[in-house]
Amino acid sequence: MPKEIFGLSVKPDLVHQVIISQMANRRRVIAHAKDRSEVRGGGKKPWRQKGTGRARHGSIRSPLWKGGGVTFGPTKERNFKKIIPKKMKRKALFMALSSKVKDGELVVVDELKLENHKTKDFVKILKAILKGKTESALVALAQKDDIIMRAAGNIPRIKIILVNNLNALDLLNYKYLIMPKEGIQKIKEIFK
Repeated sequence: MPKEIFGLSVKPDLVHQVIISQMANRRRVIAHAKDRSEVRGGGKKPWRQKGTGRARHGSIRSPLWKGGGVTFGPTKERNFKKIIPKKMKRKALFMALSSKVKDGELVVVDELKLENHKTKDFVKILKAILKGKTESALVALAQKDDIIMRAAGNIPRIKIILVNNLNALDLLNYKYLIMPKEGIQKIKEIFK
């Protein structure tokens, strides 16, 4: 295990900054209220400007009217993206991997193979690897394996990820990191 990847001291401030940026970048803007230009109708002036004794109005879709637009509601145009330098992301990933090694939460197996895509078979393998513990686990594969991905698809608190997609947020969200030996070789190749 290379010391420059698995032997770093953890700087919580750096890891926190990277995780906050990753969470912000994953955030989806769902809340959206229509303003007066997006609400349907209201093309015609409701009544003439002068002479009726009523207040002047130009559209029935004004925010003052029932069924009108929302004045300062949330919109889809909000942007929560945070840009973090690549070196900082990489350093935070190495620190998260180092903390897994220090805490004894990194499990390296010779190989991870399944004959068929049965979930119960994969659960047996996980129980054997984790020695019966029912904690959450992140399984990092060196290359895509459809059988394992399919077998683990509906197991709660288990996530399958490729080694080249490892990130600090996923590493800290799951208690254990399970990785085949070839995954460590792949990490060395990717992060030279």
